[in-house]
Amino acid sequence: MASRVGMWEEMRAKTVSFWLVVVVLSSLVCWVAASVSYDKKAIIVNGQRRILISGSIHYPRSSPEMWPDLIQKAKEGGLDVIETYVFWNGHEPSQGKYYFEGRYDLVRFLKLVKQAGLYVNLRIGPYVCAEWNFGGFPVWLKYVPGITFRTDNEPFKWHMQRFTKKIVDMMKSERLFESQGGPIILSQIENEYGPIEYELGAPGRAYTEWAAKMAVGLGTGVPWIMCKQDDAPDPIINTCNGFYCDYFSPNKAYKPKMWTEAWTGWFTEFGGPVPHRPAEDLAFSVARFIQKGGSFINYYMYHGGTNFGRTAGGPFIATSYDYDAPLDEFGLLRQPKWGHLKDLHRAIKLCEPALVSADPTVTRLGNYEEAHVFQSKSGCAAFLANYNPSSYAKVSFRNMHYNLPPWSISILPDCKNTVYNTARLGAQSATMKMTPVSGRFSWQSYNEETSSYEDSSFTTVGLLEQINTTRDVSDYLWYSTVVKIGSNEGFLRSGKYPVLTVLSAGHALHVFINGQLSGTAYGSLENPKLTFSQGVKLRAGVNTISLLSIAVGLPNVGPHFETWNAGVLGPVSLNGLNEGRRDLSWQKWSYKVGLKGEALSLHSLSGSSSVEWVEGSLMARGQPLTWYKAIFNAPGGKAPLALDMGSMGKGQIWINGQNVGRYWPAYKATGNCGECSYAGTYRETKCLSNCGEASQRWYHVPSSWLNPSGNLLVVFEEWGGNPAGISLVEREIESVCADIYEWQPTLMNYEMQASGKVNKPLRPKAHLWCAPGQKITSIKFASFGTPVGACGNYHEGSCHAHKSYDAFERSCIGMNSCSVTVAPEIFGGDPCPSVMKKLSVEAICS
Repeated sequence: MASRVGMWEEMRAKTVSFWLVVVVLSSLVCWVAASVSYDKKAIIVNGQRRILISGSIHYPRSSPEMWPDLIQKAKEGGLDVIETYVFWNGHEPSQGKYYFEGRYDLVRFLKLVKQAGLYVNLRIGPYVCAEWNFGGFPVWLKYVPGITFRTDNEPFKWHMQRFTKKIVDMMKSERLFESQGGPIILSQIENEYGPIEYELGAPGRAYTEWAAKMAVGLGTGVPWIMCKQDDAPDPIINTCNGFYCDYFSPNKAYKPKMWTEAWTGWFTEFGGPVPHRPAEDLAFSVARFIQKGGSFINYYMYHGGTNFGRTAGGPFIATSYDYDAPLDEFGLLRQPKWGHLKDLHRAIKLCEPALVSADPTVTRLGNYEEAHVFQSKSGCAAFLANYNPSSYAKVSFRNMHYNLPPWSISILPDCKNTVYNTARLGAQSATMKMTPVSGRFSWQSYNEETSSYEDSSFTTVGLLEQINTTRDVSDYLWYSTVVKIGSNEGFLRSGKYPVLTVLSAGHALHVFINGQLSGTAYGSLENPKLTFSQGVKLRAGVNTISLLSIAVGLPNVGPHFETWNAGVLGPVSLNGLNEGRRDLSWQKWSYKVGLKGEALSLHSLSGSSSVEWVEGSLMARGQPLTWYKAIFNAPGGKAPLALDMGSMGKGQIWINGQNVGRYWPAYKATGNCGECSYAGTYRETKCLSNCGEASQRWYHVPSSWLNPSGNLLVVFEEWGGNPAGISLVEREIESVCADIYEWQPTLMNYEMQASGKVNKPLRPKAHLWCAPGQKITSIKFASFGTPVGACGNYHEGSCHAHKSYDAFERSCIGMNSCSVTVAPEIFGGDPCPSVMKKLSVEAICS
């Protein structure tokens, strides 16, 4: 029976491959046979099954000048594939008007990936989620008559097919599919639709079938995938997204086991702490997936980057989309994560011949321990796992003994020698610092006027929904009305002001009474709605109530999120008048979309000269609704740059007319920050930092946005921060650390033994290296024994070799990089012979 099943699966695999060929030939006769297919084991590229390691880099979240370096670092980190979404609202901001330039130059990005010798998984969607404004949909799409998003709806399907076909045709014309000799080996249609389909029922299922058929009919010559879509129709491959995907199996036995989003961390929201995922757990999750027969892994994100301008979704998604990724927001290596994964990828590639030609045999080695063995003519590879999150395990495998740390997997590419353990970091760690690089800015200010009832675009009875009114051309919408107060009102004598209550669908609100800021309220990602309820200082006669309602990104996920509301929907009422409660909801309200400064383009070089700015003692300080500008010169050097906005409240930043993004350091992070162990199941609330501090203090400024001199910096401050505290900083390595156990497995050790050059284990080495242009200037900490703590916070344990510093001070001071063997004799002898020892060292770079 088994052989017949195998034969059937082989026939189905051939059928899938042939079917793709037929699609290609029928659409373009001159094409050759498709060079990408799949079977139950793996994606097959040019006839070879491949274990493919991929990473997400979203082209609009960095500058084109950063792309080559990001792609090269991904390649050096052991990646085979770059994965990106296609961002519809960036490419078709208004209906029928397309944009493929600057950060949205998709073809340029893909050609750079090809030049680097890497493949592409193009996730066309065109729904992307991605914590991106409106999930990637252009806002105009919402106003197509009769439309409902992501269901069996003709207007939606027509526009989705039109855009998808445009992208596919563009890729074909540039010969970018692998079947044409290009880098694209996979394409994705839709995105995480399974849960939505489940809620919608029959219309959702019909839409899935339609989307699959539509995509396959475009004849790309490469396989299509759907993620989080258990019922993906053939020949589309369904794939997994999550922190762990070892449990996942595709919906047909002849499809490969693919993981399109291995979450390297999590996003930051304004008001939330910053999430981190330990490198040891991420490596553990990948090894678990591979040992269960997985053959494609994509890190989401490999470089997260920046939500420039108003591209962040949510609402309340921060401008930084760092994601705790192996490459940080600024494009620098995040160590030890980048290096630890690089070592993992090398270990996996050593196992590749066995992985793609055999199914794993599983053997129990204990209560929490097991071995997965891949044995074939191509060789033997073994994965030894300890799932216990709290204790070490000593296991016997093929007449040899192996020590497994808690929550870890050891990889044995020859079923004998350990080359890598997921819980043992051979890569260095690094701490980063933000260093001011220029003097204080010389500021000028311009005060935005509070919109009044007369100063409006239009007036109507009642309250309007915000996005329907602004069409998202601005975050800001003014609601203004007048309230007449009789001279006989009791509160005028008692001093107990009436309470203004405003209910809003979100996301933030500033309340002005007669031009003066009276108070502020705002929601959160979990609950965008807000209620303002405070006493307000009214006077006898006519009073103007002006409500500045602010959107903080449009939603990007959820059933029919296009129908979700924002803005002041009411009721709006005054309590504490002689009459009791006065409902203002159905009065006449006047509306103004955006700010005066936006209309005047004060952020641009030309627009900033259209008004009178004040400076020196006349400049506004701590005032709401204030524009600030300064001229500055670019610093020398190549380090990435950011603006330290810690002294400001909430607003937006522009440099030379380009929108850096929303800033909101006044929104302090709430959550449970504390110690974080790599061991045990990870979730996005497990390892957090920044509690009680700004969710985001530093805002990335791409160096390519700057001129050598005369750069225009414009800041719009809503609340009233202090611009004197703003500074330009550069991000650089402060210190580097190594944390190496004696006898820790290394790739070099394995290769020396496998080649027969040595017949006994080699001692591991601690490698330290600063950034180019930096040198090691001092050794902050060194201990061989039982040191405790983490990089930046090490302490000596009960066992310590007293000459721990000597070798590093001899070999490393004044050098850019150095290495020291981890052996007792190097540090003056064994300080505690019967104890498992490790070396912890921290060196200062400058």
